[in-house]
Amino acid sequence: MRTLFPRGATKRWNVLIGAVADDITGATDLCLMLSRAGLHTVQVMGVPQRALPTADAVVIALKSRTIPATEAVDMSVAAAHSLLAAGAGQLLFKYCSTFDSTDQGNIGPVTEALLALTGAPLTIACPSFPANGRTVYKGHLFVGDQLLSDSPMRDHPLTPMRDANLVRVLQRQTALPVGLLEASIIGQGADAIRSAFARAQTAGQRILVTDTLSDSDLLAIGQACDKMPLVTGGSGIALGLAANLVRGGGPKSKRMAAPAGRRAILAGSCSQATREQIAAARAAGMPAFALDVDGLASGDQTAQHVVDWVLAQTGTALVYSSADPETLARIQASLGREAAGSLVEHTLARVAQMLCARGFTQFIVAGGETSGAVVEALDVTMLDIGPEIAPGVPWTRSSSGPDLALALKSGNFGAPDFFLKAWDLLDEAVLQ
Repeated sequence: MRTLFPRGATKRWNVLIGAVADDITGATDLCLMLSRAGLHTVQVMGVPQRALPTADAVVIALKSRTIPATEAVDMSVAAAHSLLAAGAGQLLFKYCSTFDSTDQGNIGPVTEALLALTGAPLTIACPSFPANGRTVYKGHLFVGDQLLSDSPMRDHPLTPMRDANLVRVLQRQTALPVGLLEASIIGQGADAIRSAFARAQTAGQRILVTDTLSDSDLLAIGQACDKMPLVTGGSGIALGLAANLVRGGGPKSKRMAAPAGRRAILAGSCSQATREQIAAARAAGMPAFALDVDGLASGDQTAQHVVDWVLAQTGTALVYSSADPETLARIQASLGREAAGSLVEHTLARVAQMLCARGFTQFIVAGGETSGAVVEALDVTMLDIGPEIAPGVPWTRSSSGPDLALALKSGNFGAPDFFLKAWDLLDEAVLQ
């Protein structure tokens, strides 16, 4: 049986961890980590308009990663206010494990605003997720064996990452002094990390990028952050933060009953991982429809055309817009980067809405921006977390709006056979 240990000897927090996530799939990834650890976790879509539910952890999913920084700050601070009003004992600002941003990006400004809101003297920046090959050494972020700047993330359509040194990247986004907590200190354990926090604070540093090479590093960092009002990072840091609160292990393997109905895959991500998943699904014979972005722009192709095609298929159908970097560059040059992305997102969201009205209840959605557009179109405002499909990706079931099973996948996550094998787990859940 799990036992919760809230922070402080006398205070009982209503919400042990309150998180603000900058996109939908990242929020779901974080929810999976917290739920797996044994915390009752609820995901809420958008800045709450009513009282938050009672839970050990509440994760508010925003769509703030690529909007103007001032808007991201306002939205994030509003979400944080609602979490603090609900009695959150610790705030977590969650962003991507590949630090998706630009020199004009939002991670620095939002961190700065949340530090001011909480009055915290110091926080960390810990994007690492070793289980998915995201590690930091000497302040440099690696994707597998590649520096971030050498990985496919250098060609991301919205947040191209061409500098792997996170201290430099973050310092360009904020006026607050940014420092580095190196692996040699982290390897000495939580007490050494706390001492490093004190030295950094004395030196006037406000944000420390943390080297992180393994789950044991995440546990040590999380333990040292037990009394830190604000933590920032990827979903991996939840491993250590949750360990501060739960003793006796998390829940055993979960099963989630899925609503009966047809299923579809909507892929808006252009990441290499998603392109490989599309190729594997097509090679296995899955019916696939490629969106024509030029056709969408001219009106020659519409959401209705896509829906008519899907309804004519048997079994699972795949609709995708994912293009290779060269094709994507041509489309963006013609239509503009933001216009091209918005056109695809809104088309896939409209397709999901129309399919839902025709009895589709099980969706895999690939891409953070696409997932945000889809759940908004489907009027889903809260999710229960189900079984894990792959590191960082669970099945979820809506607890507001239409009854749906949703797998909201970051574009970078999952093996090539993800689109094929995800359904096997859901079928098992249905049979329980």
